[in-house]
Amino acid sequence: MTQEIHGTVADGFEGVREEFAAFVAGERPDYEGQLCAYVHGRKVVDLWAGTEADALYGVFSSTKGAAYLVVALLVQDGTLELDRKVTYYWPEFAAEGKGALTLRELLAHRAGVVGTDTGFTLAELADDRHLAERLADQRPFWRPGTAFGYHALVSGALVGEVVRRATGRTLQEVYQERVRTPYGLDLHLGLPASDEPRFRPTQPMAPTPEQQAVLDATPDGPHTLASIAFNRNAAEPTDLAALPNMPLVRAKGPASVGGVASARGLAGMYAAAISEVGQQAPLLKPDTVAEFGQFHSVGYDLVARAHKSFGLGFQTTADTWHPFLGAGTIGHSGASGSQAFADPWSGLAYGYTRRRFAFPGGAAPENDRLARAIHKATLAA
Repeated sequence: MTQEIHGTVADGFEGVREEFAAFVAGERPDYEGQLCAYVHGRKVVDLWAGTEADALYGVFSSTKGAAYLVVALLVQDGTLELDRKVTYYWPEFAAEGKGALTLRELLAHRAGVVGTDTGFTLAELADDRHLAERLADQRPFWRPGTAFGYHALVSGALVGEVVRRATGRTLQEVYQERVRTPYGLDLHLGLPASDEPRFRPTQPMAPTPEQQAVLDATPDGPHTLASIAFNRNAAEPTDLAALPNMPLVRAKGPASVGGVASARGLAGMYAAAISEVGQQAPLLKPDTVAEFGQFHSVGYDLVARAHKSFGLGFQTTADTWHPFLGAGTIGHSGASGSQAFADPWSGLAYGYTRRRFAFPGGAAPENDRLARAIHKATLAA
């Protein structure tokens, strides 16, 4: 039985609804997902299937977009300086040869502290302060600044500690005050208990036999960089797909992977970043967007073991996922399949969530066809 498509699209975006319906028709009968987009601050797509309009999902690393937006705001304010050493804000970080690393290099996944030798407990993963304390003493897994690798579970804690030292407030507090509350965004770094009934637990991946064969053919030993980065070297290895289903993770909202959101929340945040929304000026000036969207790490990612590219924290989405987007597009995907971005050239802000963990992890494949359909309609409008 095909899921019914709910929601609205603006004039000229009818093809997006058709594309979403065609995708959902080919999915499992229990598919749940949401799609939302803004153009120049105006909501043009608001669709969902198999769920409620205001359902909330674990968005994994799409959370990082909120963390990097906070950093971009503080850089824009002059509170943080990209080319200062991290130790200017956080002296303890100098341990084990990390003292020369700059904030710019930290944001670009060049620190080399993707995890610790013995891994983290769940309580540590849920608490950015605990993560930062552990990581300050950790020796880097490569010489800081000389290479890059995705700091999957810890980048939010690392930049969050810099934010806390510079402002006296947690990254989550700054996000709440400057981003979430003013725009009423359904993107939470720390889900209030009152919103718990809206949360839809992440469902595990359901690979086809062919997909399972791919997964089985690429096992990781517990001490590879990838395993360390995803905490598979811990005494109790992390089940990534289950993280947002842990009440402690939802409550604390770790800035790397702990966000809970709707597609509306994701798209709304990126719309606010680059466009006037509700008569409020864009959060970021064009020069700030350009700085954070500029390529900073391009080439072989030591953790992903593949070609990747990053700006300052944000994934350079036009290179990584969608080549039809404008240069300097900023965004981030999440392991469950979620994705969100802002294209400053077209004014497009995009958000997508889904409940079931996608194969093989990261932005789900359907994002390409959905984002392409929205971008096409945007250019034709």
